[in-house]
Amino acid sequence: MIEKVLIANRGEIALRVIKTCKALGIKTVAVYSDEDYNSLHVKQATEAYHIGEAAPAKSYLNQEKILETILSSGADAIHPGYGFLSENSDFASKCEKNKINFIGPSAASMELCGDKMQCKAAMLKAKVPTVPGSPGLVKDVEEALKIANDISYPVLLKSVFGGGGRGIRLVNNDKELREGFETVTSESISAVGKSAIIVEKFLQKTRHIEYQMARDKHGNAVHIFERECSIQRRNQKLIEQTPSPVVDQKTRDRIGELVVKASEAVDYTNLGTAEFLRADNGEFYFIEINARLQVEHPISELVSGLDFVKLQLDIANGEPLPFKQKDLKMNGYAIECRINAEDTFLDFAPSTGPVPDVTIPSGPSVRCDTYLYPGCTVSPFYDSLMAKLCTWGQTFEESRTRMLNALNDFYIQGVETSIPLYKTILNTDEYKSGSLSTDFLNRYKIIDRLKEDLKKEKIEKSDAALAAAIIYSEYFKSRVQNSTPDNSNWKNKLG
Repeated sequence: MIEKVLIANRGEIALRVIKTCKALGIKTVAVYSDEDYNSLHVKQATEAYHIGEAAPAKSYLNQEKILETILSSGADAIHPGYGFLSENSDFASKCEKNKINFIGPSAASMELCGDKMQCKAAMLKAKVPTVPGSPGLVKDVEEALKIANDISYPVLLKSVFGGGGRGIRLVNNDKELREGFETVTSESISAVGKSAIIVEKFLQKTRHIEYQMARDKHGNAVHIFERECSIQRRNQKLIEQTPSPVVDQKTRDRIGELVVKASEAVDYTNLGTAEFLRADNGEFYFIEINARLQVEHPISELVSGLDFVKLQLDIANGEPLPFKQKDLKMNGYAIECRINAEDTFLDFAPSTGPVPDVTIPSGPSVRCDTYLYPGCTVSPFYDSLMAKLCTWGQTFEESRTRMLNALNDFYIQGVETSIPLYKTILNTDEYKSGSLSTDFLNRYKIIDRLKEDLKKEKIEKSDAALAAAIIYSEYFKSRVQNSTPDNSNWKNKLG
């Protein structure tokens, strides 16, 4: 049984794992870089070890240093969180060789999931529908051109070794394909040291819908419902919700069966996510498996009542799933907003620096997973995600209203954030009606609408300040004329 877990990560996900481990009486080991010396995960873990410089390659991606720390700390398991080494099959293999319980799938399964081409072949064999495109890797740009013309533009060039929305280019003609082929190749080599490209048909007005899946070491598998992740920027998710507005129970069951088949096809164990594109005609196409815990897992926890980190630990301990598919029920609606430190008007450029003050929203059915505290710093070395703000409601509208209130209560001083953007999105008729797509921001000119909202807000604040100034002026005049004015009347005027 797992007694001590090293968390090979930082920020809010490290804190999330620590929270469940504490509840289960499991000791935790934090690792930290020079940059994270004062971070909350370092303070809240049972023990903490310095592993290197701020740059990820010299700390959180330093496999040998992390393995050395596991062995010296006496930890018997490792939780990789997401990002960093979470989907690195070489690292998972090293853990297996050192008899360290890697809380995730096996190295072999992870390697298969990480190779988009082999994974696609496994899905086709299991009769899980995939997006039309190249039957294998394309050897050069000329072959890519032929395939693109066969299936017709627009198409996506995708690095087999890409992830998180990176290593993908949308191209509309031969000229763009030639240019994009070079770009995707160089991005892939820069990220993982190698390149292999596939060509897939770009489906117009698609929705990105993913299914949470869980499979134990005894072959029992279930899906834990879907999440709608269509609101994105640069192929990376911004807002997620569950259930999806376009998934009824019949569809949920049908695609859920495909998800179970997908997990069996790659011999997946532990928790993971099967990702699909839903075309405008209602057809679902498998795109990939994320072999780790997802950023957006909290909303699935809110509607299922499960603790996913506990479930991960139980499966890693060899325990069978404590439920069958028929036992799982969805309860209510949940929304997650990824609170990023970035400037929406500078093409979502990262915004970094000290955070002198912060107010974290709370209240009934409001959950905020975050590493923020007054006096902390948003580092330029790591991902821009600062917090995951989630709300639950018995209805979608209740969840949406709670989210708007929570966004209004969230105050982060010192850096630009995505909060104003989310308030604009959640107030659009398109979002409220569930008319979502992966090109939501462009399709509905959301950035232009955000500018209008901010302009209106500025004017309203200016008008309110002017009105207050006038009332105060009248009040002080009355004090000159009347030594005992009716203060309660003035308080009512000021509202």
